[in-house]
Amino acid sequence: MASHHTVLIIGGGTAGIMTAAQLLKKDSSLDIAIIEPSDKHYYQPAFTLVGAGTYDFEKTIRFTKDLIPKKATWIKDFATEFNPESKTVSSKENGTISYDVLVVATGLVNDLDGIEGLREGLEKGVVCSNYVDSRKTWELLKAFKGGNAVFTQPTTPIKCGGAPQKAAYMAADYFRKKGLSDKTNIVFATPGSVIFGVKIIADALMQVIGNYNIHLKTFYAPIKIDVANKVVYFKEVSAGENKCVVNENNILKEKHTGNEIMEIPFDFLHLAPPQSSPKFVKESVLVNEAGWLDVDLNSLQHKKYATIFGLGDVAGLPTAKTGAAVRKQVPVVVDNILKVLKNKTADNKDYLGYSSCPLVVGYGKMILAEFNYKSEFTPDPKLKRMLVFSSNKPHWRLWMLKKYMLPYLYWNKMMKGENV
Repeated sequence: MASHHTVLIIGGGTAGIMTAAQLLKKDSSLDIAIIEPSDKHYYQPAFTLVGAGTYDFEKTIRFTKDLIPKKATWIKDFATEFNPESKTVSSKENGTISYDVLVVATGLVNDLDGIEGLREGLEKGVVCSNYVDSRKTWELLKAFKGGNAVFTQPTTPIKCGGAPQKAAYMAADYFRKKGLSDKTNIVFATPGSVIFGVKIIADALMQVIGNYNIHLKTFYAPIKIDVANKVVYFKEVSAGENKCVVNENNILKEKHTGNEIMEIPFDFLHLAPPQSSPKFVKESVLVNEAGWLDVDLNSLQHKKYATIFGLGDVAGLPTAKTGAAVRKQVPVVVDNILKVLKNKTADNKDYLGYSSCPLVVGYGKMILAEFNYKSEFTPDPKLKRMLVFSSNKPHWRLWMLKKYMLPYLYWNKMMKGENV
């Protein structure tokens, strides 16, 4: 079975639905189809709050059928292969589908086999991850009685790079409220060299880390989990540069076993899994060397195929993979698609790498990191209307933004194609 659509979008997540909705607002006559296999759509930014017991998981869910724009066609199927030379996409159930313009917005996938023992640990309830099941994180948090609470992340790019440390801050505040701080050693281990890539935000977060007495381990990349003995192994990813040392009294019972391998026993382990583009994307001709969609940093047009655009988590862009980034990417992609359909050049290069990370640092407290490709702090002037004049510092109004305002804007504005 073959079919054709003027604009074919692969992926019915944030980027795919927003792109379709905004295109139809510009031109309601456009023939747009979205390939998306899932019945449910999740508001993923709330998973950190679910994992801390302060948000209802059921409120993160909507049905895909209720979000697909009414004038768009939903193809409930899996895309399986790109054929850019013939301007077609192969699908699992619907055969070959051709297009005039293709939008790749597949998102990314968790690689639960990317770290030895991770899948087993998750299945046995020894390890938790807000990226996999935030409800389980909350269960394990409530069951924790003290010991080593370890939070870490992989060397791969991940969705919302700040999320693993948010989990640590929320847990630290929870332990404090439950009187467990004196019995607990909180560790945040990151393969990175700093806690955050924007200095003004990093400075604020170092104060948070100090206030919670968190043990920060930089250049620590998780490589293995011994599920039976509850030990996580790390490799020093920048040998000779690591300024972190084993605590003098070694309250963590950390061991160095040679070849830059460190092991830390844990009583609680939260881990962001390695992530990548979906297999059919990664194995296609559309990706860069790292396996992400090879698009122009500013126009989001594919570097080789002019009728293909990519945005959202699958795009190979040196900025954080967040819904906030998508919010700024979509208008640029929409403008360029309309130009290409009129045989004009996709010359809108207005996307400058904007992204943001709502860094919850405790119950009722949040820092809002907004930045661009240059890692410059770029706070939204609209925050002053909320009486927030220093969004690089913890504020209760930013917490209200995270918990109440952003979900409302997502479901009622962004998903309906409105610029916010």
